[in-house]
Amino acid sequence: MDVNLNLASKPFNNRALPWILTVVILFVSLVGLIVVFQLTTSAKRQNTGVEADVNRLRQEEQALLEKAKAVQKSLTQQQQQTLQAAHQLVDRKAFSWSRLFADLEAFLPNDVRVSRIAVRGLGTEGSQTIADLDLVVFSKSYGTIDEMIHAMDQQGIFHAELRSQNLQKGRGESGTEYELKVVYRPRAGFASESVASVQDQTKSTGEAK
Repeated sequence: MDVNLNLASKPFNNRALPWILTVVILFVSLVGLIVVFQLTTSAKRQNTGVEADVNRLRQEEQALLEKAKAVQKSLTQQQQQTLQAAHQLVDRKAFSWSRLFADLEAFLPNDVRVSRIAVRGLGTEGSQTIADLDLVVFSKSYGTIDEMIHAMDQQGIFHAELRSQNLQKGRGESGTEYELKVVYRPRAGFASESVASVQDQTKSTGEAK
């Protein structure tokens, strides 16, 4: 039987290894704390800077609103009417008239003819331009007009309401003129035309008829 005996007076014992591991762990923890502290400090600085920018922008906005109110109060009634007319003119120039005719034509049945169209007013809803229209169409069938109105409402571009209807006779045909109140919300992304162009097109259409 073999017996292994350790005859050394001081057996080998690596006491330095636990200390080394402890120092390494402490060093890594210290580095991690430093990194977390720097990131936290940087985030606080950025948050402080953003809050300062927001407060500055709010102060500038408030100052501009106060200036606008002061300017509006200093205007006479005639000047305010002129300013309102200028805003309406800008809205008209930003309105896509060619798109109006194209969208309207897409909903008109073959046996429905436009007798008259007029823009009563223009406004904005967010970034979208909205037009209030007076539309008069001629048709021999009320059912066709009802289907047209229903199709307009489904698409969401036009919202039409029937105002009145007048029986028409003469010129070799008989039918009814239907006057509609229409709210038009054009789709974005189309070039605009001037009001003069629309008036020319309307005149040419009337002369052709």
